[in-house]
Amino acid sequence: MVLDELALKIINEVRKLIHEDIIIINTDGIIIASTDPARTGTFHEGSLIAINERKTFTITSDDENRLNGVKAGINLPIYFQNEIVGVIGITGNPEQISPFGEMLRRMTELLIRENYYTDQIDLQQRTLEAFVFDWIQDIEWDDYFYERSTMLNIDLNYIRQVIIFEWENTKMVPIDTRQLIIDLANRNKDDVFVRWGNNRIVFLMKVDDTNKDIHILQRIHDLYEIIKSRLNSPISAGVGQQISPKQLHQSYHQADRALKVALKSSSIIFDEDLTIDLILQELSQEIKKTFIERTIAPLLSEEDLFITIKEYLNQNQSLKNTAQSLHIHINTLLYRLGKITELTKLNPKDIQDLVKLYIGTYLLDDSTKKHR
Repeated sequence: MVLDELALKIINEVRKLIHEDIIIINTDGIIIASTDPARTGTFHEGSLIAINERKTFTITSDDENRLNGVKAGINLPIYFQNEIVGVIGITGNPEQISPFGEMLRRMTELLIRENYYTDQIDLQQRTLEAFVFDWIQDIEWDDYFYERSTMLNIDLNYIRQVIIFEWENTKMVPIDTRQLIIDLANRNKDDVFVRWGNNRIVFLMKVDDTNKDIHILQRIHDLYEIIKSRLNSPISAGVGQQISPKQLHQSYHQADRALKVALKSSSIIFDEDLTIDLILQELSQEIKKTFIERTIAPLLSEEDLFITIKEYLNQNQSLKNTAQSLHIHINTLLYRLGKITELTKLNPKDIQDLVKLYIGTYLLDDSTKKHR
């Protein structure tokens, strides 16, 4: 039960409370972690006595000469679920260190229990992730699939709606969403939440006759704010449409393409609201690259011009607002628009050319955005 990696964690935590040398020994009497690296992997006869007698064993200076691999100190059996799973040893004068012994033993047992339950939660969440992955892959619903759903307490009869939440994964260590997912799932036992990589949560929302559209919208916005607050990070969300459980893959695909649009503004985007985005998201990378080359490519090395055309589009072709936003004179703006026409052969004042420029900037933003 006391694995080497866990033993090292225990040593590091216990060492914060006491500065004596500490060892963790397995039930075979082998030291698997120690503040003195030279002792790791060696045999410790005193630990076997503590295990056999099921009580603390004090090692005196005399015992150092008659027992193999021991130093003066105390050895305390570690229990988990009423079974001895190892021994913690503290080196030093037994009279001085004994008052710490019971406290350290209890702390060690707490760490073991915490690690065990964390592993159980991780196993359950990974099992759920695997099931959801198969579900959205549109695999055949055979007997094994139904058995897994029963084991996971997932009702396969409900209409579902897929929502994908994503945040920017900028930290060196991925955010631990374990407890967040547990808390979200406890809000409604029929909803399903799973981790999806290091920076996504996939939500399979139960939909029934009691879930009016206004209620569903409020639920999604509430969850969005909860996740945003808990992770302390900008969040984007793509929302698929309500669909029968056997067609869940369609709602997932819809949520995924809506999410790609949501990432541009860290907002919530519903698939049913997509129009031009619906078409542009389905283009292949090769087509996107070719279109960019034929439209805005000459502007990519001209930062001022590229910023200008983007802001001109954002300001709905208003010369006044664009100039004010860029903090430039309107004559400077007109000069830049002329240069854009000269380089791209596309006139921002012509509606057809303007659409081409808009699509080019859209596709560029989309192709440089990193998705999982």
